[in-house]
Amino acid sequence: MTQNEEIENQLNKREKYKARLRPIDYFKEFESIDFESLGEGDRFYLQDFGIFNVDFLEDEFTIRLRVPSGRVSAKQFSYIADVVEQYDLTVVLTARGGIQLHNFDVDDVHDVWKKLNSCGLTTWQSFGDNIRNIVSDVYDGIGKYAEIETYSIVQEMQDFILQNPRYVGMLPRRVSVGISGNSANVTSLFANDVYFALAKKDDIFGFNVYLGGKNTEVAQDADIFLKKDEVINFFKALVEAFYLHGSRLMRSRTRIVNTIEDIGMDGLKAHIQREYKQKFQSAGELQAKKVIFSNHELLKDGTFAFCYQTDFARLDVDEMKKISKFAFDNDAEIRLGVDHNIYLMGLKDDTVPFESPKESSTVVACAGNLCPYSSWSIKDETSYIPLSKIKEHSIEVGFSGCSKGCARHCHTDIGLIGLKTQNFGDTEGGSRVFLGAVHTDGTSVGKTVFPMVPYIHLNDTLSLIIKLYEQSSEKNFEEFTSNVLNKFSSEFIALWLLANISTKQILDLPLKENTNLNFEKEKEVLLKSFSEVDFLDTMDESFFESIDALSKKLWSVEGKDPHYVPAISRTNYR
Repeated sequence: MTQNEEIENQLNKREKYKARLRPIDYFKEFESIDFESLGEGDRFYLQDFGIFNVDFLEDEFTIRLRVPSGRVSAKQFSYIADVVEQYDLTVVLTARGGIQLHNFDVDDVHDVWKKLNSCGLTTWQSFGDNIRNIVSDVYDGIGKYAEIETYSIVQEMQDFILQNPRYVGMLPRRVSVGISGNSANVTSLFANDVYFALAKKDDIFGFNVYLGGKNTEVAQDADIFLKKDEVINFFKALVEAFYLHGSRLMRSRTRIVNTIEDIGMDGLKAHIQREYKQKFQSAGELQAKKVIFSNHELLKDGTFAFCYQTDFARLDVDEMKKISKFAFDNDAEIRLGVDHNIYLMGLKDDTVPFESPKESSTVVACAGNLCPYSSWSIKDETSYIPLSKIKEHSIEVGFSGCSKGCARHCHTDIGLIGLKTQNFGDTEGGSRVFLGAVHTDGTSVGKTVFPMVPYIHLNDTLSLIIKLYEQSSEKNFEEFTSNVLNKFSSEFIALWLLANISTKQILDLPLKENTNLNFEKEKEVLLKSFSEVDFLDTMDESFFESIDALSKKLWSVEGKDPHYVPAISRTNYR
């Protein structure tokens, strides 16, 4: 066996396909692809051009448009609506400010793909091992907190990678990039593999670099400060360094965060610096303050922005045409947020152009059963959460349909993953619950508080958490997390909530003299506060047995769950 053959044998499956045929060369045969008889390799390659299909749902296709910084013209938005109407498609917004179309007939894939790539947007590299859609804050350049407009940088980044034969589908793994020139953002961007965050050094605004984020990890401070005109060269150096030195072996360990785990931040920075060819400046002061935005925001130029809350990212043709017509008639700009909302910019006054269909402004719900990895129609399962209270307090919620976490559930005030369970009788559906994220400045991700709450008990459980917040003196839920919840272990918080449910009360967390405690001290607090609860005998060396026993006692049901509606089958979903 030759050395090259030995190396290829160690590569993960997708890398073996790349070694035999580059995606850019595969694309030369695009016109002759038979979408009715795709093989595994075809499915890998097609993702690089925005087409997604899996073997166990071979007749179902998804196409994703990348929309850099979420900026889409009224003409483009109307054109996409026409395509959706012509081919009877399902359309959703993505958590990266893009547009995703579902339910293609196999005979239409070629035609729809060509139409979508002819409107000034592109599907290239929106899936696969690529730089994915590059995101920024929706108020980039025009909001009250905007210091550096980043859209021109995003465009340069996209131009560099979009059809570059060296990189199309050839990176070790996907790379998500976020950049913000705002001192306050609608949504945290620390879940990105690479985040250029507004910073200040020597009275100059620029960007601190954070690396290694993902949906379940916070991007880490790389201790690098860049001026605006330095970002694109750093980006090019980073892409090349990851292309050359990122692992291509075990598929689950091929993200930038894994490179950092393997060789350290200093090791990755050394690889980047060899390509960058300049000395790095140390980081400046991060500019990231917590602000709760309204649905009507006053912009720098005296005009207004309106946040249109979607039906948890779902859109229909009439909506799209209504929005695009309004934007065209009123010379307004359309921007798609990573929070699944649509923003109309440049309005002359703060009146509501039209009503939003849902109370969804701070809730991100993943594609759900439109995606083959999710068991649930997550957008419908939002009916199990207290939406009015969430809206009242602008609590950020991420609701994912699987552990891949496309709703960034670990980077929101309350995180949820919809899962199947039979641990509570006939209640088959439920949600894992995460708390503890301090996400504005990337301090911490959320941690599991409940491995599972049956859907029929989810509203009451989340309502209790929100009531504890309301009884605190904290200004917003993230401060409540930082100043109250995170002073205790996640297991203690779980038992505190269960004990409140069991005793039908809302007892505040005993914060003054009981913070940052060890297990024995937390146990004492529980025994003192809830002496009548019958979970105390199981608290010997951990809280886990008590959490399991009490949650089953409180949440198990007999007979069919009257509130549970099975997810609509993917085959029939339109």
